[in-house]
Amino acid sequence: MTQYEPDRLTPVEVAAMRRSLRNGRAAMTRRSLLGGALAVGGAGALSACGIPAAGKSQGGVSADDHSATEKVVNFSNWPEYIDVDDSGKNHPTLDAFRKRTGITVKYTEDINDNDEFFGKIQPQLAAGQDTGRDLIVLTDWLAARMIRLGYVQKLDASNLPHAFANLSDQFRSPDWDPGRAYSYPWQGISTVIAYNKKALDGVEVKTVSDLLDNPKLKGRVGFLTEMRDSIGMTMLDMGKDPAKFTNDDYDAVIARLQKAVDKGQIRRFTGNDYTSDLSKGDFAACIAWAGDIVQLQADSPDVGYVIPDSGYMTSTDNMLIPNKARHKTNAERLMDFYYELEPAAELAAYINYVSPAAGVQPYLAKIDKSAASNPLIVPDKAMQAKSRAFRSLSSKEETAYQQKFAKLTGA
Repeated sequence: MTQYEPDRLTPVEVAAMRRSLRNGRAAMTRRSLLGGALAVGGAGALSACGIPAAGKSQGGVSADDHSATEKVVNFSNWPEYIDVDDSGKNHPTLDAFRKRTGITVKYTEDINDNDEFFGKIQPQLAAGQDTGRDLIVLTDWLAARMIRLGYVQKLDASNLPHAFANLSDQFRSPDWDPGRAYSYPWQGISTVIAYNKKALDGVEVKTVSDLLDNPKLKGRVGFLTEMRDSIGMTMLDMGKDPAKFTNDDYDAVIARLQKAVDKGQIRRFTGNDYTSDLSKGDFAACIAWAGDIVQLQADSPDVGYVIPDSGYMTSTDNMLIPNKARHKTNAERLMDFYYELEPAAELAAYINYVSPAAGVQPYLAKIDKSAASNPLIVPDKAMQAKSRAFRSLSSKEETAYQQKFAKLTGA
């Protein structure tokens, strides 16, 4: 008997996932490029029989918590997204957590793409089974889906005192998880305008309008294949709020970008490979991820960035505890550990993404003064005030918007 599976991937979403695996943010690690091709399996080929329909209510399903007797946390994360010692084999922050608590973290880098990972664990979650994982890290839009489907457990605030106290205001209450009842950020991801000063040759770039309209930049502008980043940055430039937009607002952004494509202003839509175009000067300016810019600037002195007055897009990768996890309390203790300011600083110093822990700056300065003073890693209040998040989408909206964006990018 065929049963309904909520939020099963449509062909449009599968195509978007495959584009992401080829050249989107999934095509890179959080610190460097992935080597080799990633197999796309399971995301669009889930069995239509024998899997119970998932409940729509929020709340999650707990299992007997074995934390007191089994001193372990099974933690799944993205590749290259945690500190590593000189040997390349050990994670100093995880070692410090184990020494303090006696809890061993079984750390696995098995999340290469949000949708691909969802396809891997969704059948187990839909069937009410343990995924074998106590803690997972997912980007905000998929975290929202997991919460909506009731696939993750509500957190026990008594186990998260540092997380509650130190979470930065800009990440405190997203529309998909008000008050952070089910998730806490692992790291923040900022989308900005980047430029190559030499390639600009005196042309001033301050806004997305400059990218789209200045004829001196024709054919030397890049936008991202990630829909929320390119659409969100353009939406802000047009005076619209990505957290509250309508279908008409979305269509207006598509029309504006299409005009730039048609006249040859936009050279191409890229994933992480824009870093090569930017460094070489093939792109004079582009939409970019801040974590990449921090790393590029170490080797490319001509690379810089701009935070538009209209604002910039921010998103988060988030820690969640899936249903039936055996070690919920241990997982919550690990989550909280990364909101203590010393471990938070160690992590930020290594991976160069936005730390979600307010107050981390003086601790980071003891490790790396340049990182502590870099607003792409520790946003100041002025920069935080300009951050905007893309609102959560329904399944119907996700399909429609991705289809329109795919047509725009020629994917």
